[in-house]
Amino acid sequence: MTPLLAVGLAAMLAFQGMVLQIHVLQGEGVVSFVGSRGPGLRLEINDEIGTPVAGAVISVRLPDDGPGGVFASGLASEILTTGADGRAATSPIRWNRLPGPVQIRVTAVKERLRAGTVVSQTLSEPARVVGRGKSRSKWPLVLLIAGGAVGAGLGAGLAVRGKHEATVAPVSLQIGAPVITLSKP
Repeated sequence: MTPLLAVGLAAMLAFQGMVLQIHVLQGEGVVSFVGSRGPGLRLEINDEIGTPVAGAVISVRLPDDGPGGVFASGLASEILTTGADGRAATSPIRWNRLPGPVQIRVTAVKERLRAGTVVSQTLSEPARVVGRGKSRSKWPLVLLIAGGAVGAGLGAGLAVRGKHEATVAPVSLQIGAPVITLSKP
């Protein structure tokens, strides 16, 4: 082997695995309700050729102010270590009550190698139905209205003929979004 080839091969081997990659398995782009408790992040650390990196130390940091939250420990940051599969997961996150975008900073370190990324999530207000000021589902109200309308339609369609004969006129009910249509054929 020539000395130039030996130096080139040694340099190539020295640089192999010199880059860490952070893959977000769970958590990127998630939209959560303010004040809720959501799942944490699931992360995987690989080297430049895709091999899982065991023993990498990961720092996950939620914002200090604005929309954000805390981990199960009550702190805005958590330190993890990857397993043999290169994976690690944070504890669940309890979100604060400020809506808006959340930027979660993730840093991975293995010996002298480092990598960093930002995971973006959003905190949103839950949808509210006009009523008593509490967040409620609109479906029980729709079903109650539809049920009452069907009952009224059946009552209106009942025709009494003579003393003993009754007929029911057919009534159709169509529920669309968000219109309820009652009609007789």
